[in-house]
Amino acid sequence: MKKGWFEAKIRELSGLRGYQKPEKHSGVLKLDSNENLVINKQFQRDLIDGAKKNCDVREYPLGDTEKLIDALSKYLKVPSSMIGVGNGSDQILDLILVNFLNKRTKILTSEPTFGFFEERCKLYSIPTMKIPFTKDMTLDLNKFLSKTKNANLLYLDSPNNPTGFQFSKNDLLKLIKEFDGPVIIDEAYADFGDYSLVGFTKKLENLIVVRTFSKEFGLAGMRLGYFIANKNLIDVFSRVIQYPYPLNTLAIESGILALQKANQISTIAKQIKKERQRIIDNLRQSGAFDVFNSKANFVLFDAKGADRRIYTALIEQGISIRKLGKIGKHKGCLRVTVGTKEMNSKFLLAIRDLLR
Repeated sequence: MKKGWFEAKIRELSGLRGYQKPEKHSGVLKLDSNENLVINKQFQRDLIDGAKKNCDVREYPLGDTEKLIDALSKYLKVPSSMIGVGNGSDQILDLILVNFLNKRTKILTSEPTFGFFEERCKLYSIPTMKIPFTKDMTLDLNKFLSKTKNANLLYLDSPNNPTGFQFSKNDLLKLIKEFDGPVIIDEAYADFGDYSLVGFTKKLENLIVVRTFSKEFGLAGMRLGYFIANKNLIDVFSRVIQYPYPLNTLAIESGILALQKANQISTIAKQIKKERQRIIDNLRQSGAFDVFNSKANFVLFDAKGADRRIYTALIEQGISIRKLGKIGKHKGCLRVTVGTKEMNSKFLLAIRDLLR
């Protein structure tokens, strides 16, 4: 083997952008990462205290992953043989990409889409075709369908991050049924949307639904992801592809306990939907922004060239939102996470003051 190959590979990879995390600011109201801050800290403490009592971290989690899958099976009402788990939904997506796709396969997705997925495709040199969102941040289904004949796999995050757009259920089912290949629907934000396609995995062999505990259950720090698909894919993924112990014991037990509190969590999701509409209505009433409809726990808006000024001014007032810049034909996009009523009021009052 030629000398210097390793250094050459490092130089090649250094040219990639990588997934961009939000800027870290201390002592601010954090509305920049779509975390579920409506779930209070006491709920989390109780969950983790209960999880600690149920585990011994000196031991490998032998059989514990299966316990979580059984709990998910009851929660989702699908057989446990159709459920796989991962260290966050991003790890599941990563393992699917690296094991099933290559330079000769093509992925059809939207523009924009989940940044991590896009960057991993670049890392593995997997070609992607992207259908751009319209000016009002919706996606044309017919335009998407017209490009499927050249694709090996479809990927859609629904609701989409960062736009918040969600296809109608019938439109998405039409897309899945007409495509002759695997379709990954990333449902990280589906609990804040109009529907989930999990139940359709029993009938549609090509449907792969990826989900997470990070959003609805407020366990982003635990890195718990899962997906639902046909039994053959789940068997190969879990038995051959996935790590022997993909999840830590504390995360597994926290996930099991969180599923037992699903009714409480569902109530919180309804509160977030109500607050999301309040943010959309208030931002629109200001007349200063293009504000896009959302089915997620965040709101995207175009500040029309004032995005940097607004972002910086909010930081000075102790509020951090996500600065995204150009998305499609909109050049000054910002995204705010939906928090508690008090958090959202603080954000909206700060925006009002900035516009005076």
